[in-house]
Amino acid sequence: MDTKKVVTFGEVMMRLSAPGYQKIVQTANMEVRFGGSEMNVAASLANLGMVAKHVTVLPDNLLGKKAKSFIRKLDINTQNVIISGNRMGLYFLEKGASMRSSQIVYDRENSAFEKLDPDWFDWAEILSDANWFHWSGITAALSSSAAKACLDAVKMANKLNIPISSDIYFRQGQWKYGKLPTDVLPEIASYSTVLLANELNMRDLLGVEFDEETESFEDACRKTLQKYPNIKKIVDTDRQSFSSHHNKISSKLFDGSQLYESETQEITFIIDRVGGGDAFLGGFIYGQLNLDNDLESLNFGTAASALKHTIEGDFNLASIEEIQNLVSGDISGRIKR
Repeated sequence: MDTKKVVTFGEVMMRLSAPGYQKIVQTANMEVRFGGSEMNVAASLANLGMVAKHVTVLPDNLLGKKAKSFIRKLDINTQNVIISGNRMGLYFLEKGASMRSSQIVYDRENSAFEKLDPDWFDWAEILSDANWFHWSGITAALSSSAAKACLDAVKMANKLNIPISSDIYFRQGQWKYGKLPTDVLPEIASYSTVLLANELNMRDLLGVEFDEETESFEDACRKTLQKYPNIKKIVDTDRQSFSSHHNKISSKLFDGSQLYESETQEITFIIDRVGGGDAFLGGFIYGQLNLDNDLESLNFGTAASALKHTIEGDFNLASIEEIQNLVSGDISGRIKR
């Protein structure tokens, strides 16, 4: 089996989290890690034995050096990491417990990535040997220049016939540069091959007419594929949250003619929920490039996401064997010797 190559694009942030389940107001120390939606996807794929290249901008200081070293240790290619500026985007995490929710505070304005120049990236060269490209709406939200770089990337990937996955879930509060998500994301998403979206994203962001009382996910997908012909598949995840530590997750995909639904995975002791969606996408992309069909990709991605919830940090470190064991129904947690 040929090793496939995936390119991702997005900001890498420093994560500062209260130890254990302490509240931020009570802690005297913060644990330092790094993460970011697209880099998390790259980390999952590198961990699964694929060649992953992450394109980003890091500040020209000790924090940027530490972040780049961190990325390299994940076996992610840093050839197209630009060093410029002096500010690292941050986020602060307070992990919830039982009925108390986790909380995140972002501090990423004026970061090195936000101030990137789209001309820094030669996408024809960056994508020349890629088998897949991934971006998210979080990146396009940060600045007009980041959105322009995203658009340049998907146009080139489309020109090179490289599959493109787009996570268009977005955070409204991050759009602070005078544009609305509806001004920016539909055009970038229109170049996608695979879209991660729910019914409301398709209606409110992509302009698809949808009645949530009378129409289904499949109905919304059919209309979206008709409006955006480059998109071939739409995937989404479902989550039932019983407490901070107990969730059920599943996923679904519509390919234009058939709806596929994954097995449901129940997680009864969540260690770290951050990055669960990115772990799903990493597993799903792995499946699209290496497994036999869409249902296998969904089940692999869902199992990967479930296992990520048991791992500290922003990205998934579960092995192919661990994921396949969970897909096959092994939830025993027995010691492996």
